[in-house]
Amino acid sequence: MSAAEQQVSIWMRPENVDRSGPGRRPGYSRAQITRAAVEIADREGLDAATMRRIAQELGTGAMSLYRYVPKRDDLIDLMLDAVVGEIELPERPSGDWRTDLTLLAHQTRAVGLRHPWQATLARRPTLGPNSLRVYDFALSALDGFGLHVDEMTSLSGMVGDYVASAVRDEIGWLDHARHTGMDRKQWMAQYVGPYVKHVVESGKYPMFNRNIREGRLSHLSPDARFQYGLNHVLNGIAAALPNTTTR
Repeated sequence: MSAAEQQVSIWMRPENVDRSGPGRRPGYSRAQITRAAVEIADREGLDAATMRRIAQELGTGAMSLYRYVPKRDDLIDLMLDAVVGEIELPERPSGDWRTDLTLLAHQTRAVGLRHPWQATLARRPTLGPNSLRVYDFALSALDGFGLHVDEMTSLSGMVGDYVASAVRDEIGWLDHARHTGMDRKQWMAQYVGPYVKHVVESGKYPMFNRNIREGRLSHLSPDARFQYGLNHVLNGIAAALPNTTTR
């Protein structure tokens, strides 16, 4: 394969760029390879989803798979787009931007929790068909307000950034619970509580003390905590849209 061919996006490549003979059908598909990689990453973590490990899963040699997926970055792009395909959205937005972005946020969170390895990746753009479908849906939900496309991109990106941050935090606590056998409240009570009491009694951090006395977020369920934060993000978007309210 030439250097120029190696630079071609995975989304533009034919299914098999190196057939061994005229008319020979490929033995595997990118979808099969991607599905195996996602299943391995879900069970064992992203680092485990190597070509060698995927080949073992499929019962073939690792070198044969490079004809379909030449680079590690290509595999990551395929995996990311595959799980984005699990986001269930209507073909077109409903016309109620807040309802549409709320649906997108909850669907994206659900996918992130099903595939925790996503949280280990820095956010990177991927232009696969599933990702483009979600991108179009998000921007279309904000279309019709007279906004420039850059404004729509920035506002919809606020939702994506919030979801990514919330999912990382939630996965972190789930991992902690698996390793310690304690959920957030139990850990806070057993290990953090005595220190927090010491800090509060010192009187050095009045806003922290106020949060301890008055804060309610730590007592909410993960679903309710996620929605609470999402509401504030959506209120911020509403403030940027003409002829809307923050309610």
